[in-house]
Amino acid sequence: MDQGLTVGEMATKIGLSAHTLRWYEQMGLLDPVPRDSAGRRRYGQHDVDRLDLLTKMRATGMPVRDMVRYIELVRAGDGSRPARLAMLEAHRHTVLKQIDELQRDLSVIDRKIGLYRDSLPQCEI
Repeated sequence: MDQGLTVGEMATKIGLSAHTLRWYEQMGLLDPVPRDSAGRRRYGQHDVDRLDLLTKMRATGMPVRDMVRYIELVRAGDGSRPARLAMLEAHRHTVLKQIDELQRDLSVIDRKIGLYRDSLPQCEI
């Protein structure tokens, strides 16, 4: 990755469309991406690492405004570490609550599946 990844390569690596990748950039979630001599974006490992975290934040339901705030705190430097930690801990709590709710919902579905299976005639093997 010495020369960096193109938009298409980065999109494939992270699992986003090129359009979404550019949107992340427009939202200010990425630092300015260097360009090669032909003017094409070249993403580095720092960008890969940041996008990996951001996509996990988004996939777990973090609002974009909170993602933007988190990146603003990152850019503010080491003095913002306590605030970043607090944000991540709060989001973790929210995710764990969602997981708990999903587990309860899944148990209802599993009970219903059990009822249907019990009501079906058994086939001989």
